[in-house]
Order: sequence, then structure tokens, then C-alpha cells
Amino acid sequence: MKNIYIDENLINSSEYQEFIRKNPSEGSLTIRVSTASGAIPISNLKVTISTIIGGNNVIFFEGYSDSSGIIESISLPAPKLNQDDLVVPVGTTYNILATYIPDNVNKNFKVEIFEGVNVVQKINVAFKEVNNSGS
Repeated sequence: MKNIYIDENLINSSEYQEFIRKNPSEGSLTIRVSTASGAIPISNLKVTISTIIGGNNVIFFEGYSDSSGIIESISLPAPKLNQDDLVVPVGTTYNILATYIPDNVNKNFKVEIFEGVNVVQKINVAFKEVNNSGS
């Protein structure tokens, strides 16, 4: 499967047009990155958000966590919500690849995005132990 970014060729493709037809609204995603069970924020964790469209892994966002360990309100396409309270809401699944280069950490997550909802994905980074005993 090929990674591709959103460009004019993709936007004009029938697969992308069908994706947008099914996802005409927006939801958002906030990433919170920390270590020590949330006590210490982690900056510069690279996040790539994508979903599969037409057999390709389409990248909607790439960025890094700030000094507070946050990437705030990433806007993503989402389906319209059904106003019937008896119907389970339908979302769109996105893949999150979190990469922290200093410690060679790679984590994958899946998240459902819904119209008008800000989903918060917490990512806990466990660092490798450093042996300072001199042995």
C-alpha cells in the first residue's frame, strides 16, 4: 500500500470524491502525549494521521507535539450524524502513527471521528531504561 498526500490528483479522483460524499462534515482530533502515566508531557513526538482511500494510505496530517505534549484540534472529514437517538452513530476510522525518534518509539492507534466531536487520543511513551551503573 502506497502512502500519498492530498493533492489535486487525489482530490479529482473518483475514490476521494466518494470518500468526501460519505464524509461531508468535520470532526476533530486532539493528541496528548506524555510519560510517567501522564505526569510529564512529551514534545516533538511526530504524529501522522491517515486513512485508506482507494487502496492507498492517504495522509491527512503530519505534525509534532508542542512543549505541552499536545497537538490541538486536527480537523478531519466525518460522516453526518443521524439525529435519531436510537441509531448508533457512524464514524470514520483514522490511523495514528506516533513516532518518537530519540527513543525509536513507534506506536499505532485507530480512532473513530464523528461529526462535531473532538476526540482526544492519549499517547503514553515509555522510555528505555538507561543503565548508569558503568557496567
